[in-house]
Amino acid sequence: MEYAVVLMDSTSYAIKGERVLKDAGIPAKLIPVPRHLSSDCGVTVRIPVDDMERSEGILKDRSVPFNEIVRI
Repeated sequence: MEYAVVLMDSTSYAIKGERVLKDAGIPAKLIPVPRHLSSDCGVTVRIPVDDMERSEGILKDRSVPFNEIVRI
């Protein structure tokens, strides 16, 4: 399975993002930020690539701040 990560500026945003996405039925998981990516936060939310667009919409609708969603 291919994955993407949602880059966020803080751990609290990442925790909230994971909860919001899980509540929407997306298999989200908190993971350390991959080394090849930069972020102000030490953790990120991993999601399946197939759920990238849906996740972006959900996070925006629920006002969860994020920087970008990147394939890993």
